[in-house]
Amino acid sequence: MANAIADDETGTLISADKVEGTSVYNRSGDKLGSVKTVMIDKKSGKVAYAVMSFGGFLGIGSDLHPLPWAVLDYDTAEDGYVVDLDKDTLEKAPRMAADRQVDWHDQTWGREVHDYYRATPYWM
Repeated sequence: MANAIADDETGTLISADKVEGTSVYNRSGDKLGSVKTVMIDKKSGKVAYAVMSFGGFLGIGSDLHPLPWAVLDYDTAEDGYVVDLDKDTLEKAPRMAADRQVDWHDQTWGREVHDYYRATPYWM
């Protein structure tokens, strides 16, 4: 295909579809979940959130947690993202039910998410 993208990952860039499914670990090496999708701000082009699935069995019954992109670090040794969270902290974190919509425009909700993780909101 003449218009196909040659690589979906370089040293500093990665395609969104390759991020989806990437594992998320804490600093102790415990797998917390995986990235279900990413939310990108249309105007700035900044990645705002990684929506991570957490809990459940084989993805069934898992909760979705919007993690501010700023709290994730990519670790080549883990071949995944690493966050400064433990499972207890994550269980108390803001979440979204898999079967319900979130009002992504609600900056009050967005601020609650960013405050919980002590991250600067992407829109600031």
